[in-house]
Amino acid sequence: MSTVGGGESAAALRVNAQNWQSPPFNRWAYWHVKEILPTLPIPRRSGPSRELVPANAPAGVTDVTLTSVDGSVVTVGQVMADTYTDAYVVMQDGALVAEWYAADGAPDRTHAVMSISKSVVGCVAGALVDHNLLDTGQLVTEYVPELAPSGYAGATVQHVLDMRSGVRFREDYLDPDAEVTVLARWVSQAPLPGEASPRGVYQYLVGLPAEAPHGERFLYRSAETDVLGWVCERAAGKPMAELISTLIWQPLGAEFDAQILCDGLGTAVHDGGMCATARDLARFGQMLLDGGSVPDEGDGKRTVIGSRWLREAWAVDADARSVFVASPAEVSMPGGWYRNQFWFRPGPYGDVLLCLGIYGQLVHVTRRTRTVCVKLSSWPTPQNPGYSQNTLRAFDAIAGALAGRPSAGDNPRQPGVIAGASRHGKSDRSGK
Repeated sequence: MSTVGGGESAAALRVNAQNWQSPPFNRWAYWHVKEILPTLPIPRRSGPSRELVPANAPAGVTDVTLTSVDGSVVTVGQVMADTYTDAYVVMQDGALVAEWYAADGAPDRTHAVMSISKSVVGCVAGALVDHNLLDTGQLVTEYVPELAPSGYAGATVQHVLDMRSGVRFREDYLDPDAEVTVLARWVSQAPLPGEASPRGVYQYLVGLPAEAPHGERFLYRSAETDVLGWVCERAAGKPMAELISTLIWQPLGAEFDAQILCDGLGTAVHDGGMCATARDLARFGQMLLDGGSVPDEGDGKRTVIGSRWLREAWAVDADARSVFVASPAEVSMPGGWYRNQFWFRPGPYGDVLLCLGIYGQLVHVTRRTRTVCVKLSSWPTPQNPGYSQNTLRAFDAIAGALAGRPSAGDNPRQPGVIAGASRHGKSDRSGK
């Protein structure tokens, strides 16, 4: 049971590891994850953080208008209010344009980011490639021999980076028998019924079978990132929390420590366990926008991830598109693709890089308009296509308004979100 102060909501008094993602508890719980579940620290570096300089002429982004999915004209402020927003941050050209927090939030308070964690782990892999510690063309079993009996035998690191292994794993949050919800039970701190100790995420991965040839399809699955995280830990000889801290969070210039959930054996939940502040997610998005680099203490730049890693992700090819078209994701994100643990979609102001998580977590990066938008949320359900589409349209509209660019025309495609993470706590039909 969580411990709360005198000013907290009545719902917070009843939050626990079983209900923390169910409404109304999640509105408080997502800001207080480390008080409910075990986490590992992701320390920022000592010394100054990357400053978020306010824009010279702050814009009233909430007054920007857009056409919602039902055809009505609404404001960004209405979309934020209607989609259980906990916080948002908007940046353009590296300057802070807008920042807002709900009652339970604050600039220095971390929030569950769900599958945005996947993109961070993907960046860890990119940094390890830069350090010549990881070869994405190698088989995952070269790094993790324990996976040899599993369906991952024969899969390369790049296969799991792009979610193109042939392993069977259903990402259906409302099905209690789907692999994603079974994984949540294995991740739980509590032993499974009839067992004396927890099993942990890695033991579950070694039992997953293959159902298709590796590389022939794209299918979004949280298990792919858990395998990727395991590979990164073995390649570097360090745990994921330390890797994120030293390779991403510290060189990024993060202002606050982050955390990552762990299973009953102390293993990080790579697929969606991170908790971070909205401000530091904006810094993360700005680093992605700037090709993997950040300003150093002088007038130069410091590389966090080699620019080639991001160029390859942005540069869609026929192969990436063909497997995406054949996947369920094409229905809700037409024209998109998935590379290196990032989503991409065509927008009215150019292609957009997305880091996505269930219950409404989003980092939205548009190169052509030089904008980064972050939204943290606590939706009542893991996925909501209407909320997703309206949020994406709202951020597209903000990007266009800030850049003063004319739209490329109405996009007949309706982008949506297919994203998520397996979670701690008791699994139920709310999709945890």
